Amino acid sequence: MKKYKIGYTSGVFDMFHIGHLNILKRAKEQCDFLIVGVSTDELVQEYKNKIPVVPFEQRIEIVKAIRYVDKAVAQTSMNKMEAWKENRFNVMFHGDEWKGSELYKKYEEEFRQVGAEIVYLPHTEGISSTILRQKLEEKENH
Repeated sequence: MKKYKIGYTSGVFDMFHIGHLNILKRAKEQCDFLIVGVSTDELVQEYKNKIPVVPFEQRIEIVKAIRYVDKAVAQTSMNKMEAWKENRFNVMFHGDEWKGSELYKKYEEEFRQVGAEIVYLPHTEGISSTILRQKLEEKENH
């Protein structure tokens, strides 16, 4: 039996790469059922001020096809308590770059009150959609 029954993680999952796969695999290793929130194009535009290279409909289909993912849902808000209310998970997996931040200390306390936890997972070094985007732009400019 895995430590947690229902897990949740979320992301943009633009230009799907090994870092994305590592997060999903590590999350699934710790829960029986993994729900993944995929940020909509509108949400990404709102909080990152850019439009994903790969449209939402394609990104969510890619995520759904990953064997570690039991259910993929649209993430339309950055509010993690809203995600909990919609999905009732026991644990949320998140990148460790947010550990100790005021926002995530607040989420940890809110989750504790509903019997959920946050588990921070390590970032895969040397890869991100931003890095891929920069490499593509460099190639275009040469």
